[in-house]
Amino acid sequence: MDKELNYSQDTETRILQAAEKEFFEKGYIGARTTSIAEAAGVTHTMLHYYFRTKDKLFEQIVSKKINMLGDIILSAIGDNNLPLEDRIRQGVERHFDFISANRDLPRFIVNEVFSHPERIEILKTSIQNIVNDLLNNLQQEIDEYAAKGLCQQADARMLLIDIVSLNVFPFMAAPIVKEAIGYSYKSYDEFLTLRKKENVETVLRKLKIH
Repeated sequence: MDKELNYSQDTETRILQAAEKEFFEKGYIGARTTSIAEAAGVTHTMLHYYFRTKDKLFEQIVSKKINMLGDIILSAIGDNNLPLEDRIRQGVERHFDFISANRDLPRFIVNEVFSHPERIEILKTSIQNIVNDLLNNLQQEIDEYAAKGLCQQADARMLLIDIVSLNVFPFMAAPIVKEAIGYSYKSYDEFLTLRKKENVETVLRKLKIH
């Protein structure tokens, strides 16, 4: 029984990995379940046994990434044992690292939303479940810090948009950024390391935490 369970989990993982690559490279419309099955080393029938439809597979990929991102943000900003400055710093850094490890994800999501606005519902449901409580708690803490003169008053939702915008742009506009920086850095990865640090400092300067 354990062997059967492990095989089932391994097969599902291979399908999801192959599907992620196919969707990110070709978009929803261009992705083919036959190609996904071939890359995963399973039959087309077996793929449909696990995920039923292409839509279900797509939703699984997007939901998985959003949930991973939510866990990362919650583990950083939601840690009440740390000072606000450290939590914001960790939140920016971990979000940046997640995007760096999934560099095709932002462009893929934006392209899909613009091409198929109805798919925004998939993202909206997943995101709302993650951020509402987090942002309400963060806003309360920012308000308390500001009332004590420990930081600048700020809207937590605007702060989140600032973080996402700063972190996502270097990857969304990678070809333009690479041309713009030219040979100023040894590599694009070196630039990203410095960019992450700069993003943290930019957000903290807005809050003026002291």
